[in-house]
Amino acid sequence: MKYIIIAFAAVLVFGCQAKKTTEETPEVRKMITAGGTVTEIVYELGFGDQIIATDITSTYPTKMQQLPSIGYRNQIKAEGMLALGPNLILAEEGYMTPDVVSQLQAAGIEIKFFAKPTDVDGTRKIIQEIADYLKVPEKGTALLSQLDKDLAELSAYLSDKSDQPSMAFVMARGQEMVFVAGEDTFSASLMQLAGIRSTGVGFKDFVPLTPEAIASMNPDYLLFFESGLQSIGGKEGVKNIRGIESTTAFQKDQILAYDGLYLSGFGPRVGKAALELAKAVRIKP
Repeated sequence: MKYIIIAFAAVLVFGCQAKKTTEETPEVRKMITAGGTVTEIVYELGFGDQIIATDITSTYPTKMQQLPSIGYRNQIKAEGMLALGPNLILAEEGYMTPDVVSQLQAAGIEIKFFAKPTDVDGTRKIIQEIADYLKVPEKGTALLSQLDKDLAELSAYLSDKSDQPSMAFVMARGQEMVFVAGEDTFSASLMQLAGIRSTGVGFKDFVPLTPEAIASMNPDYLLFFESGLQSIGGKEGVKNIRGIESTTAFQKDQILAYDGLYLSGFGPRVGKAALELAKAVRIKP
């Protein structure tokens, strides 16, 4: 009888431990992320190994580029995503067409959308929202703390800088598709953070760049995405943009280019990006 009781107690203890272990095992997801900012935040929160595919804007960290790609916005097809076997999709709002979203939901896939940030407040919001959704609020707090440190470093750098160089952001997709950024754009927000005066005033979003417009703006600096600058033939190709040769930026070879996600993502690295830009227009080589 004594042995039966001992054996029964052992079963109870083992059963409780097994249940506890099962309850403490974190949920393993097979995630697809759509939107570079979403991907970066999910990775920084510690879920990089659970991302099975991303879109083409998810360039950071670089290992994300080695994953299968679902394409870009209107090119994304539900069939291709379903073939990868995800159980969760995290995406920027409006990134996929309604038809694709409907097909994925009909297949029982959980989908969560987040607003793409265009300023620091939006950055804080999306970090917190993704951290809460993935049930790691403490990691979200740590990521926000690092963002605050980066912004404090930026503020300290700018505290004794009275100059405010001017800049125009040029969106290029080949020589025939060249646009300039105006108000209510990521570039205007980033320039403001970096203590730089945007010359894109009096209009919103992106408009075709005309010779008259760039001449009247006459920016001290021109800012490009690296991919955009490459699309027009690099710095040599800049001279082929009509009207650009009359600008201070061109005449002084003050042309800057950075990774597109780094500049426009307004993700966890936005403080670092703004500081790098602030220094680039003030520290001469």
